[in-house]
Amino acid sequence: MDILNIDYEKYKLKNGLEVILYKDNSIPLVAANIWYKVGSANESKGKTGIAHLFEHMMFQGSANVPKEMHFRYIQEAGGSLNGSTSFDRTNYFEKVPSNFLELILWLESDRMGSFIPALTQEKLDNQQNVVSNERLERYDNQPYGLAWELIISNLYPEGHPYSWSTIGSLEDISSYTLEDVSSFFKTYYSPSNAVLVVAGDFETARTKELVEKYFSGIESNGNANSLQAIPPQLKDNIYIIHEDNVQLERIYLSWHSDKAYGDDDASLDILSDILTGSKSSRLYKNLVFEKEVAQDVSAFQFSGRLGGFFTITATAKPGVKLDSLKSEILKELKAIKNDGVSEKELLKSKNGIKSNFIYSLQNLDSLADQINSYNFFLKEPNSFNFDLKRYEEVDNDKIKSATKYFSVPYVELQIIPKNDNENKEGK
Repeated sequence: MDILNIDYEKYKLKNGLEVILYKDNSIPLVAANIWYKVGSANESKGKTGIAHLFEHMMFQGSANVPKEMHFRYIQEAGGSLNGSTSFDRTNYFEKVPSNFLELILWLESDRMGSFIPALTQEKLDNQQNVVSNERLERYDNQPYGLAWELIISNLYPEGHPYSWSTIGSLEDISSYTLEDVSSFFKTYYSPSNAVLVVAGDFETARTKELVEKYFSGIESNGNANSLQAIPPQLKDNIYIIHEDNVQLERIYLSWHSDKAYGDDDASLDILSDILTGSKSSRLYKNLVFEKEVAQDVSAFQFSGRLGGFFTITATAKPGVKLDSLKSEILKELKAIKNDGVSEKELLKSKNGIKSNFIYSLQNLDSLADQINSYNFFLKEPNSFNFDLKRYEEVDNDKIKSATKYFSVPYVELQIIPKNDNENKEGK
């Protein structure tokens, strides 16, 4: 069966849980992937980080699964599992030999249906410490670790769902009570706000029976998250200088761009690859190899449900001024706006994106998650061909058109070594 045009079945249980079945008996493995339509965008200022904290809490046991046993059951079955949180959603996934399908459905249903009875202060305290340490290691004590937060908190207005990081602030993480966690679960972890994908080697009728057996009795609050936000615009450029424990200066330039699967999203993905995706890409070749003014340079298009942003990052070689890197970056963007890119560049980028896309789908975990992603963003699980086609249809005119995002105000962040702020006060 063509993996890019899959046959699937989608239906709903009476409690609102959406179920998507994709059958592939080529390998004796099966995956369960569940998306809850809640992420850090559903939080508010002063109450950040609870979606990610809750992801940790969901592995701490439920009414019939003792603490740490969710991991142990899966690993002893020869499987793998994990979870992740983003602005828009939280997902949990397992992959096991196909004869253990009932195990993973039972585990997911038990924490969806009976998490609260197993919730204790000890578990909450433990995971607050774990997440706080994660925050310190990955953000506060990591070189350049606060860049992401500094960018989004300035790119988006105060209170916008994307204006704080998914991990949240240390103060907020430590403030949550059992009542907060319980309320969060009751609000968002309802069957009506979740989608379960089962993919791989299974027998359809038996799988439906198991889904009905384990999930149909879970009470639903009827809620389905439909968060909205007005697309933000910057009135003026915003300049930030942040001193950090780093040795090399680094510059970040960020513009508001298109949302996930928007008209320009694919063009911006391709543009980021043409700029920095390989050693022969435009900015990498220019700044790192030819002029030797940058240690590294990268670009990426982030796109979410409520909007997107395009960021270019460059780390300066010792003695190189960040303004000179900025000048070269803006010069290259202007050249693309005026002249476009070559057919060779376009073809190379498209082929690379297509190759990476198809390769990723060889992994059953990735395939199941992509099905859930398409269902979430596009309401059509079988959007593989649509997704690839939008990249194939990008031409020079679309690339040039996408540069319109660089003609509006942006956020410029400079991270410099501590005590190295001389001659920068005029910025």
